[in-house]
Amino acid sequence: MSGLSIRTITLSHFRSHQAARLELDGRPVAIFGPNGAGKTNILEAVSLLSPGRGLRRAATEDLARKPESLGWKVVANVRGLGGGHELETWAEPGEPRQVRIDGKTATQASLGRVLRILWIVPAMDRLWIEAAEGRRRFLDRLTLSFAPDHAELSLTYEKAMRDRNRLLKDQVVDPHWYAVLEAQMAETGRQITVNRRLALARIAQAGARDSAFPSATLTLTYPDGAGERADTLAALAEGRRRDLAAGRTLIGPHRADLAAVYAAKGVPADQCSTGEQKALLISLILASARALAEDLGQPPILLLDEVAAHLDVTRRAALYDEICGLGAQAIMTGTEADLFDSLGQRGQSYAITEVNGRSATSPCKEI
Repeated sequence: MSGLSIRTITLSHFRSHQAARLELDGRPVAIFGPNGAGKTNILEAVSLLSPGRGLRRAATEDLARKPESLGWKVVANVRGLGGGHELETWAEPGEPRQVRIDGKTATQASLGRVLRILWIVPAMDRLWIEAAEGRRRFLDRLTLSFAPDHAELSLTYEKAMRDRNRLLKDQVVDPHWYAVLEAQMAETGRQITVNRRLALARIAQAGARDSAFPSATLTLTYPDGAGERADTLAALAEGRRRDLAAGRTLIGPHRADLAAVYAAKGVPADQCSTGEQKALLISLILASARALAEDLGQPPILLLDEVAAHLDVTRRAALYDEICGLGAQAIMTGTEADLFDSLGQRGQSYAITEVNGRSATSPCKEI
């Protein structure tokens, strides 16, 4: 199966890369070099070819190379949904991020209709033991791959909620001020929850396959059951007094959490070992990729930052086998080339070096 893929990507004044160009052929890609050389910066540039703030959630101005601060640009030729496309995203100093698709101005949300991109970064290693916010973001990234409208729904919901929270903080009690905002929150919130549940159902179906990585049982939860009511509009109205006291909205999809259980052992993810938690995370990404491959006819692009370093030789080989079996373009980073030995000729490789704060990339003939 041939998946969605980056064919060429050019970085200009992006992070540590003053200028970089990678030419890819659709196979998995291994990027290796010392810590601080600029490997993750390439993955971050690719992640910006999808809706949102990228894998680091960085502010637009922080993406520009220092000390020049001239702004930054990422241009990619891709094999996307519907064929080949040219994607551009950039920001001038002091200006918001811009997007063009095939030379025409577009929204960030439109990127999700061209490519589907999933990622794992080291910060996710603590996903199951830290606050619910990170798990919500992880879930919404997965959900966005199945439902491209999810980003726009989330933005609409969050804007309405911010406006409602402003009224709450100002101690406004007149119900007429809340009516339109709560109606918008109820409708978009309902669809957000529907999208999340559909994504979890597809991942559960795809996660039941043979794999070297453990499957997880996933559940969407809310504190005190908040957000589960079918009559969300009525619940928001009834909860105004409590929300006024708190100065914020206490029910809705923004309060959701993702619970995971190591299925074979029946152990909650937050009680598993560090290695088991990492394996569960990889399993969810692979299950999502399998489900998307079935739904779209081609798997998504996978960005796996330093993922191989936390796996033993057998698990690394199994990961590469599953990626290649999917036909997915996975762009992976590591400090040493030998982390990718078992990928062999099934993949491409690039070496990255850094001198005086400037990264340089060079293709390698063999991994």
